[in-house]
This record gives sequence, structure tokens and C-alpha cells, in this order.
Amino acid sequence: MATSRILGIETSCDETSAAVLRTEDGRPVLDSLVILSQDIHRVFGGVVPELASREHLRTIGPVVDRALDEAGIGPGELSGIAVTAGPGLIGALLVGLMYAKGLALGLGKPLIGVHHLEGHLFAPTLEHPDLDPPFIALLVSGGHTMLLDVAAWGDYRLLGQTLDDAAGEAFDKVGTLLGLGYPAGAELERLARRGRAGRFDFPRPMLRQGLDFSFSGLKTAVLRAVRESRDLDTDRADLARDFQDAAVDVLVTKTVRALDETGRDAAVIVGGVACNQALRIALTERVGARRRVVVASPRLNTDNAAMIAAAGAWRLARGEAAGLDLEPFDRGPIPGTQSVILPV
Repeated sequence: MATSRILGIETSCDETSAAVLRTEDGRPVLDSLVILSQDIHRVFGGVVPELASREHLRTIGPVVDRALDEAGIGPGELSGIAVTAGPGLIGALLVGLMYAKGLALGLGKPLIGVHHLEGHLFAPTLEHPDLDPPFIALLVSGGHTMLLDVAAWGDYRLLGQTLDDAAGEAFDKVGTLLGLGYPAGAELERLARRGRAGRFDFPRPMLRQGLDFSFSGLKTAVLRAVRESRDLDTDRADLARDFQDAAVDVLVTKTVRALDETGRDAAVIVGGVACNQALRIALTERVGARRRVVVASPRLNTDNAAMIAAAGAWRLARGEAAGLDLEPFDRGPIPGTQSVILPV
């Protein structure tokens, strides 16, 4: 089987990323991955879209050049260019998309538009090449929380999703309430390790109801507890621990329920919140030895171009390519997704 090399470009939010992925015998080999995070947003406690777009515009060229240099190839050796088309911040997406279009046109190479969330699904294959559907995917990030039955690549069933806040957003907002920096996920987890469990009786929203999620009530409960605290410095670690325990309990319970109801024997955690060790440990313990839990390393779970290249390589191998009229989008389902309602 011929070797192909795909350049991946990711600019959906506040990371400018490029990667070169080589496929051999149908399996992906990552030759380079460059991720440039934008620290400027820490000042504002969240991503400022206009600033994100400007930073992408300033850095996209050098990031792509470095990815090619680290892979040891020139642009002319590429087989195609895969780029995130959405969902994401429209201005940020435009920077990556226009750069990819210009490169594809200049080189005469195929352009592949990739759905950001499908990219997350492909991320674990870069470290677990034996991972193939079917499996249940728990996709948890700052903007999305959903359970997918991945019957085959390109064939997805949406089993449940958040009805309000995403899990990652809840972690960040609670981190802000506790006086932590942005983004707060990693720092909150470190703080929770020092906390005592059970001091705060936080709710587990919709724990016994279906496969949808809700985190707004949990976030409000933490807000109330923070306001009622007489000594936040003393309570901070315990608040973090009980919040994390509640969020993880909901995520794990719903994932196990999805496994039971579909009969799948593997669960894959993807997205930024997959970096949370407590979540990975809890799910592994709950599913037991007869089921497999797969999680990629943190670098591949944050927004990155390697996962975009992996999804793009699969779609290119199917003969798919986009035209130069490809436009960015801020929301929309993963191609090949259907919604289903399982018995409660």
C-alpha cells in the first residue's frame, strides 16, 4: 500500500496547531506535531475571539513550517491538506481554512475539511493503532459533552448530550469560583487531590435519567457553597474534591449505562476533560476487566492538528475532498451522525 502524508491544521479556538501524519499499510504514524497555545487569554479568564483570530494569523505560517521541518519533508511531498472547518470560533477557523485553501491550491493537492469533534474521535488511534469500532465514545471538552455509539468510522449514533453546560465549561467556571487560573481543569484536579471527600453534598444531575447530561445545577450548587463558606481558604480543596467527584460520577455512570445498553465492550474518552486522571481511573474501575477503556495522552486530547490529520487521512482514503468553496461553521453534527433514543 502506498504511503501518504497529510498535513493537518487546527485553529478552531485558541491553539494554533499543525501536524504531519504518515499512513503506512492503513495505519497512522505521527511524524510531527506543533501546538502553540495562546496565553494572552488568561488575562481575561476566557477566550477572546478577536484576539484568538489575530494570534492565529500571526503564527499559522511559522507553525506549519515547523511541522514540515520536524517531519523532514517539503510541501510538495504532501498527499493532502486536512483542516478544521468547524465547529469553533468563525474568525479563528477562517485563518486556518484560508491558509489551507491557499496551500492546497498552490500545491495542487486535495483539501479535506474535518469536523473538529470527529477529529477527537480519531485521536486515540495515533497511540492505539489497534483501536477500531465499534465502541462507545465519551466526548468531553470545554464546549461539548456527548455520548456516541461509534458503530464504524463515519457511522455514529448520538446517545446523549449535555442539555446546558459542557463538563469542561463547568470545570473552568468552578475553577474561577475557587480563585484558580484559566483554564482551570488541571489546576482544579491538583487541588482536589488534597481535598476531603463528602464535606459538601453536591447534586449528581440526571444521574438516574437516560444518557443526557446537565451541569448547570452542579455549578450553581458550588457557587452557593462558595458564598456560604466562612473560610474559603480552608474549604477550597474540599469544594474542588466534591465537585470533581460529582461530575466524574455522572460522566462514568452514563458511560457505563451506554455500554450496558448497547452491548459494546470498549469505551473511549476523548476531548480536553479526558486529561482528568480521576475520570480515567473511575471509569476503568467501574467497567472492570472484561471491558476496555482507551484514552490518548493529554497532548492528543487537547485541540491539536494530529487528530485533524488522522480524520482527514481516513476521509481522503475514501476519496473525499472539499472544494475551495468550503466554509467554516460554528456548530453542526459530525457527518454520519444520527440521533437515537435508547430505552430508559
